Amino acid sequence: MDVNGLLEDLYGRLPEMIEEAVDGLTAEQLHWAPAPGANSIGWLVWHLARVQDHHLAELLGEEQLWAAGGWAQRFGLKPNAHDTGYGHTAKQVAAVRPDGPEVLVDYYDAVAARTLDLIGGLTEDDLDRIVDKRWDPPVTLGVRLISVAHDDIAHAAQAAYLRGILPGP
Repeated sequence: MDVNGLLEDLYGRLPEMIEEAVDGLTAEQLHWAPAPGANSIGWLVWHLARVQDHHLAELLGEEQLWAAGGWAQRFGLKPNAHDTGYGHTAKQVAAVRPDGPEVLVDYYDAVAARTLDLIGGLTEDDLDRIVDKRWDPPVTLGVRLISVAHDDIAHAAQAAYLRGILPGP
């Protein structure tokens, strides 16, 4: 299998994880947190999609889908391209209120389609290209793609765990 195929397989697993975590939940269940200040399922899935959207738009030199696609209103938020959830306070976490599971799935699917489109056209040389010189060593495109997938998988697993402990019938 080539590197493109591996990355496509890695990212291709996320939609199912996300769908399983949110399918059939109400807006209130998506907003539920196990303790005051803890992340909710809705916030976790929103955050993983936002990080991926933010990073991929930067890699592509394009506008984020969040800012361009009218998604923010469906989450009760403003279309701030810099707000990915990183460093959110408990109040900011609580403010993320998707209007249902469909918006989470639809937003992630739009981001994922853009990601898979990028991955499909990559060459080995592309993966070695430096995309962020703020780190030592500088970050390559390949490392950035793995980093985003790692973050997404961790948050999708957290969302699945929260679903398993949701109170109620």
